[in-house]
Amino acid sequence: MKKIFEVPMYPYVRSNDQDATEAVRKPVVVIGAGPIGLGAAIDLAQQDIPVVIVDDNDKVSWGSRAICFAKRPLEILDRLGCGNAFVDKGVTWDTGKVFFDEREVYKFNLLPESNHKRPAFINLQQYYFEAYLVDRVNELAAEGKPIELRGNNKVLSIKDTDDGVHLLIDTPDGPYKLVADWVIACDGATSPTRSMMELDFVGRVFEDNFLIADVVMDAEFPTERWFWFDPPFNRGQSALLHKQPDNVWRIDLQLGWDIDREKEMEPERVKARLRKMLGDDVTFELEWVSIYTFQCRRMEKFRHGHVLFAGDSAHQVSPFGARGANSGLADTDNLCWKLKLVMDGTAPDSLLDTYDDERVYGAEENILNSSRSTDFITPKSDTSRLFRNAVLDLSEKVEFARPLVNSGRLSVPCTYDGSSLNGPDCNSMPMRTRPGSPALDAPIDGGWLMDALGNKFQLLAINAEVPAHMTVGDIEIEMLELKGGADLADRYLGEASSAVYLMRPDQHVAARWEQFDETAVIAALNTAVGR
Repeated sequence: MKKIFEVPMYPYVRSNDQDATEAVRKPVVVIGAGPIGLGAAIDLAQQDIPVVIVDDNDKVSWGSRAICFAKRPLEILDRLGCGNAFVDKGVTWDTGKVFFDEREVYKFNLLPESNHKRPAFINLQQYYFEAYLVDRVNELAAEGKPIELRGNNKVLSIKDTDDGVHLLIDTPDGPYKLVADWVIACDGATSPTRSMMELDFVGRVFEDNFLIADVVMDAEFPTERWFWFDPPFNRGQSALLHKQPDNVWRIDLQLGWDIDREKEMEPERVKARLRKMLGDDVTFELEWVSIYTFQCRRMEKFRHGHVLFAGDSAHQVSPFGARGANSGLADTDNLCWKLKLVMDGTAPDSLLDTYDDERVYGAEENILNSSRSTDFITPKSDTSRLFRNAVLDLSEKVEFARPLVNSGRLSVPCTYDGSSLNGPDCNSMPMRTRPGSPALDAPIDGGWLMDALGNKFQLLAINAEVPAHMTVGDIEIEMLELKGGADLADRYLGEASSAVYLMRPDQHVAARWEQFDETAVIAALNTAVGR
């Protein structure tokens, strides 16, 4: 039997700010208590930045929604102090299979390399994801960290002025005002904040619809991602199957463009489609059903003065590829350390412009991959369909065709090539740990490299000597001296015998050299903070 999920609440509680005669000033207000808003607030609170989260709801969202969470976001969650809960509950997987008609034509492994702490992917319903983040918010608050979550607090208006961002917030007891030094808008694809500020959100809407069904059943399917092109139970269309915790299975069925959405959502019609796929002898029940349309859109800029947009409020991609929540966490991972330095006066305000530069770059990469996946999954001409089907036929027997199969290129972390924050590179070292790239995990004495990285600037020294302490201006650099084990050497040394990496607080590489050079490190750190 499926375990009953109790939806966590964060009910409305009247705050002292509502009784103030003038608008109370807050350092940071986060709008939206979804995965991205909660992640941003936790990151800031861990750095002792006071933050208030306001949300027009009073509980976590229902329905699985985002379910596939990649290795890199799991590492970010570890840095936020709550990764274990997600991995312990989630369904771990690394294998995907692609079917054409009834034939398996392609199989892939998303993490063929061993010795990483976290798996390639976990599947976990979004309601668990949000619940664990709410737990972490409450845990930090109990520890005395400056974080507050306010339910049933709906932003009615927002205005960025010279003296702060003015917010009017509605509650069951009536409206009140706040003034924020900074606002992070994480209020989703339909972002009321974006609408109130009359900002753009342009892109492409694909002419197709997909049915999502969360199905509770005892099934013998393996823990893999299965994707069908033109299956016998959904001719001319596609289908996707994923396992989730609690005997819940996510099924996506392509419906086509010209449909009656209300009719397709009727439970009996949904069940008839599922019986056709699963067979009459499989007993199941529906937990949640929705219909979505592919969209790939983004704002032109993610920074607007003292209002910063992250997650779906800034960019939106189709679900195939698991690029939504994963890229949203990458947004806040990029933003929060920069905001901390600017608020402390350690870095210039212009450092926040690099949040816009780097994450727009990441969004463009996701939109490109998502658009290509959608075009392959839903060909809009006979010629495109013939090409796709030929690729699928060939991929069953010929290896060269398999990279062309695109059932949703799955999320990979973004490398910020060309970023103005990148410092010197060393060509004798591996390309995959070049400046701008996220760190790669490896076993080290006593644990894992990723657990030792993050939240501060660090020098990672492998078979190299570095000073015991180093401070550049008012930024202290932590020293990590390691010996080059086989995995560490493969991922960080390449042809070099030693290496020194300058690591950013978000675990991305800022610069690298074969040996320590104090002048070069100082210059690279100043570059990395935009000064």
